[in-house]
Amino acid sequence: MRWLDALREWLRAELAAHPKLVLMGDFNIAPEDRDVYDPVAWAGQIHCTPQEREHFRQLVGLGLCDAFRLFEQPPKSWSWWDYRNLAFRKNQGLRIDHILVGEALRAKVSACSIDKAPRKNERPSDHAPVIVELAD
Repeated sequence: MRWLDALREWLRAELAAHPKLVLMGDFNIAPEDRDVYDPVAWAGQIHCTPQEREHFRQLVGLGLCDAFRLFEQPPKSWSWWDYRNLAFRKNQGLRIDHILVGEALRAKVSACSIDKAPRKNERPSDHAPVIVELAD
């Protein structure tokens, strides 16, 4: 949580200097219940604690937007699946990989999606790439 506090403070300055900032990566936070295959089972667990979700909201509150949520998305869109219990085959995942864009870029975001294809490879990562498309 201290790291997320430090990130927020760093971002505050960076956004002031670079309003077209893009922040992306594995946040290990599922921001909402719709980002979890079983919200009841995950309630209060790592990735889904109220504290983690509040930190994510505070990042967005700096003037960032979740590029993935700018568009209507299929239900059960995950970017991570545990290697155990056939989670990928059962589509029991979480959306914990995010692309946040500064409000100055919001109008340029033309698409954002999760590419599940690499996750089907032999010995894949447990994450799938999140892709944002920006218009000229």
